[in-house]
Amino acid sequence: MPHTNIVLSLSCRDQPGIVAAVAGTLFEASCNILEAHQFNDAETNLFFMRVRFAMLTAGRVESLKAAFEDVAATLAITWTMRSVSERQRVMILVSKFDHCLADLLYRWRSGEIAMDVVGLIANHPRETYMHLDLDGIRFHYLPVTKTTKMEQEAQIWDLIRTTSTDLVVLARYMQILSDGFCAKLAGRCINIHHSFLPGLREQNLIIRPLRGA
Repeated sequence: MPHTNIVLSLSCRDQPGIVAAVAGTLFEASCNILEAHQFNDAETNLFFMRVRFAMLTAGRVESLKAAFEDVAATLAITWTMRSVSERQRVMILVSKFDHCLADLLYRWRSGEIAMDVVGLIANHPRETYMHLDLDGIRFHYLPVTKTTKMEQEAQIWDLIRTTSTDLVVLARYMQILSDGFCAKLAGRCINIHHSFLPGLREQNLIIRPLRGA
């Protein structure tokens, strides 16, 4: 049967012809674009794009990937292509206020967001979130101060490694990540809270497509 949920995520230097090249390659491979989002970052001159498409001819994913290699080489594109059915392993970080976490958990439990939550890391104790349904989620309380930031980030990184986390979600995590930690998380972290504080350093986290974003 045709693959009906394939996602292409990419980033590269902003330049003319990217959307045309991507759409043309998908058309030539008998693909139908179902959803497309793109934006350019004027500060970094980078272009980001995410396309969900259906293949109208079964069994041609590998040939499509081979065809896209040529496009990627020409435009210096960093990219991933995956089936939506490949669920991502997600680690969530949160601070005291939990409205972003509550919304994310609701969308996950209702099936709107397909992912596997491998853990929840908070810099406040579990009772802070007692009104939320955390059943089945491994909770890690890792408090942090100015003097313990490096040690706490090392603990977070260890959890990310040992759980084979694909994506880290900062759900209103009100801590500025260190430069070294940002470098480790490059391409694997997204901030879903648009407050100024956590955005100071995180603007440099997603410098290539999130693996399986």
